Amino acid sequence: MSDATVRTAYSAINELYIDLFGSPTDLAPDDTAFVLRHLADAEGPVLDLGCGPGHFTHVLHEAGLAATGIDLVPEFVAHARSRYPGVPFRVDSLRAVDAPTATIGGVLAWFSLIHFAPAELPDILAEFSRILAPGARLVIGFFDSTEHVEMFPHKVTSAYRWPVDDMSELLRQAGFTELERQQRPRVGEVRPHAMLAASRGR
Repeated sequence: MSDATVRTAYSAINELYIDLFGSPTDLAPDDTAFVLRHLADAEGPVLDLGCGPGHFTHVLHEAGLAATGIDLVPEFVAHARSRYPGVPFRVDSLRAVDAPTATIGGVLAWFSLIHFAPAELPDILAEFSRILAPGARLVIGFFDSTEHVEMFPHKVTSAYRWPVDDMSELLRQAGFTELERQQRPRVGEVRPHAMLAASRGR
């Protein structure tokens, strides 16, 4: 899906999205613990790619990391800059991140890969691999599927859910080694989701 399509869809509902999901208290404690376990010791800058309203970037910053939030949606970035003035944010695409090769200490992509078509993800993960230093870590969160990759009608715009094994294989092909995975079942309105932590090959 094009960046313009995703940007337009989220811009149209940015205030509602921020109200519903834009606070650090909206993050599940177990999910936050997973992310911090793998990124808290990062050496060098950490990028929250697809940071939305900036709440997870703030959590990384509060953990002592040199975190920067990056998102396609100008309204999200404007909100994040206003709410978290001590944290840098900028508008950018995940397709070509403005960072020199092998200079980033960690990357968080928390549900920011869900709108990319399956054929697009290898290039996105290759870009993450490019910017990460050898041994640096990547943590991703995504919607879980038990059988196969499938599109579903996400409330903002079309998205994909992935079996964890399939996503892990894409990471391997991009030069990552899986370190840990966790899966969460459906709870009420919250869809089943998963997270993977991986290290960039040396």
